[in-house]
Amino acid sequence: MNLIFLGPPGAGKGTVAARVSAEYHIPHISTGDLFRSAIKDGTELGLKVKSITESGDLVPDELTIALVRERLEEDDTDDGFIIDGFPRTIPQAEAYGTFVNVTKVLNFTLPDAEIVARLSGRRVCRNCGRTYHVVTMKTKKEGICDACGGELYTRKDDTVDSIKNRLEVYAKQTLPLVDYYEKLKLLVDVDSAPAPEAVFKAVTDVLGRRA
Repeated sequence: MNLIFLGPPGAGKGTVAARVSAEYHIPHISTGDLFRSAIKDGTELGLKVKSITESGDLVPDELTIALVRERLEEDDTDDGFIIDGFPRTIPQAEAYGTFVNVTKVLNFTLPDAEIVARLSGRRVCRNCGRTYHVVTMKTKKEGICDACGGELYTRKDDTVDSIKNRLEVYAKQTLPLVDYYEKLKLLVDVDSAPAPEAVFKAVTDVLGRRA
């Protein structure tokens, strides 16, 4: 089962993907995680990715495709996988189709105003990386991680200006994928406004329960 989770930043793809991964025993591959790993390693690719993502723009196709293809060659993808955050453009989708048979594309939808509220309120621990939200997932002590006591901060790509830029980029470059996969009869829309449990149920209804 080779799945694509499509949708704007902040639509909750990663949260649902983690649960689907556990339910169906297939890995969740996030291009965001691949990028952050490259940045952390300080490679030449990582430095390029860092500059691009901090501005809210998309990483060039050839860099993204190379990272994804390398990851899909690992053994844990033999029975399928969920890929989140890729493809983001028609050229990426066309290139992806040359080495992967896509089973289904789930398109998570959410209004822009809700996306801005979700992402701009997100806070991340500098020490352990745990994520919180100033409204929906507050810490016991403001600005301090409940798990390790580390300092919380706002990632540069979670500022309002960066979020708005990311949404503009998404609308321009990624929304055409909805039509692309719809024409291939692979697309299913999923409303990601409800609580995560309801969204997860909607997804499993689409995929069918694991035997």
